[in-house]
Amino acid sequence: MAKTFLPIAFLRGEFLPFMEANVSIATHALHYGTGAFWWMRSIPDPKNPNTMLLFRPMDHARRLSKSAKFLGYEISPEHIYMTICTFLQKNKPTKPIYMRPLVYTSDLDISPRLHDIEKDFLLYGIELGDYLSSEGVSCCFSSWMRQADVSFPLRGKITGGYITSALTKTEAKNRGFDEAIMMNHQGKVSEWSGMNIFLVRNGKIITPSVDQDILEGITRDSVIQIATSLGYEVIERPVDKTELLIADEVWLTGTAARITPVFRIEQYDLPIDRPIMTAIKNRFDLIVQWDDEEFKGWIERVTF
Repeated sequence: MAKTFLPIAFLRGEFLPFMEANVSIATHALHYGTGAFWWMRSIPDPKNPNTMLLFRPMDHARRLSKSAKFLGYEISPEHIYMTICTFLQKNKPTKPIYMRPLVYTSDLDISPRLHDIEKDFLLYGIELGDYLSSEGVSCCFSSWMRQADVSFPLRGKITGGYITSALTKTEAKNRGFDEAIMMNHQGKVSEWSGMNIFLVRNGKIITPSVDQDILEGITRDSVIQIATSLGYEVIERPVDKTELLIADEVWLTGTAARITPVFRIEQYDLPIDRPIMTAIKNRFDLIVQWDDEEFKGWIERVTF
């Protein structure tokens, strides 16, 4: 599928044409996975075509700033945010986009280390619609396990860790599924290939707690707050594999996936009536369009 990249990128401290934003084949991070990144979504304001809406941008910027600390790189959330605002003003997008800010070891070096090595911050964007089908996805259990925090910095979104996500996603596709669920080393449910998990049992929303080697997703946090606002009980705890198979509802969340239902896990069909997820998703859709008073503070507007 052809991808449409935004015409202007940010690299080595300057804005330049995307096609000129190149790095050397000897770039350190290319060989050792020493980078930290985040997705950020932006959509046109339905009421003003010259304005883009950003969902919780400072939370995203703070997350990247904290992830960069694992690389020994100091970059302020304010700098990340202002770069993103200028990036939008220069590109003037007219469709929903995803932006990829990345901190990485930019030196030309062959030694795996984080000290005495140059780092850089880059940013590019791509037009992107639905990442997964809004009708729902089928899932399997992956043979690959989620990394453990004792051996990998899971509180950061580190590029090298996504080999497991790639293996998991491709395994699912090769088996005829859309997505896959990773278990952790305790045999509990952790997350999808790159998204958080929610399920409903007996009217209560359950999601793996942060001690289950999950990524502390911003969309996950948003769903929890929205659900609480709507009066639902949310329980964060370890989740067993079989709970997913008998759940009343299952869905996944992420910046790109947003809120996507699951209609089958392995050979088990799940209920197609999802009243709780639907209520949360409807509220979420209003929020991201700056059309919800309670959560209006989650949205920042960039005009050009």
